[in-house]
Amino acid sequence: MGMMKRLFTNCACPKGLMGRAMLRFMNLCHAPLTNWGLNLVGIQDGWTMLDIGCGGGATLRRLLKRSKGAKVYGIDISEESVVKAKKVNIDVLDKQVFIAQGSAENLPYADGMFDLVTAVETVYFWPRLPHCLQEVRRVLKSGGRFAIMVEVVDAGSMWTNVVEGMTAYSPDELQEMLDEAGFVETEIHRKKPSYATVIGMKP
Repeated sequence: MGMMKRLFTNCACPKGLMGRAMLRFMNLCHAPLTNWGLNLVGIQDGWTMLDIGCGGGATLRRLLKRSKGAKVYGIDISEESVVKAKKVNIDVLDKQVFIAQGSAENLPYADGMFDLVTAVETVYFWPRLPHCLQEVRRVLKSGGRFAIMVEVVDAGSMWTNVVEGMTAYSPDELQEMLDEAGFVETEIHRKKPSYATVIGMKP
């Protein structure tokens, strides 16, 4: 359990050798959840999109493939993640994909910049989640969407004991927080075994 805990604690902010191993793991293992969740959004060509907690950068590539002429931004608190994400997207880096180090608490982007913001397996670690949701709302265009994709949906999950600093929210809790943050037309999608995508729109 000690080794497992050390490895999975790198979910929040990957560092060092174990962090790099976790980033490879996340790029691979988050694919089914991410692809299913993105199918629900209805991404259009030419969108400007942001992935918060971009990890190893695989979601950035998936977003780019779904929108011809898109610009895709990624942000992560982990320096290791930023390095990995840039390597994964090196062919389009600073042309169509733009990656920065930073936090969901203080997004370094202009108001109304994005058509879509995504958060894949990351809201568990956001401090002051209601404030972060307001930041997401700020950077979205009117009519822009925020898609939260999670696999751990039970506060009593073993993962909250294994991964330090992790808080699991039910889809209903996330929807309620989106409503309180001023999002509209919020909706929950579920898929077995425990996938959930919660989507809200900025009015």
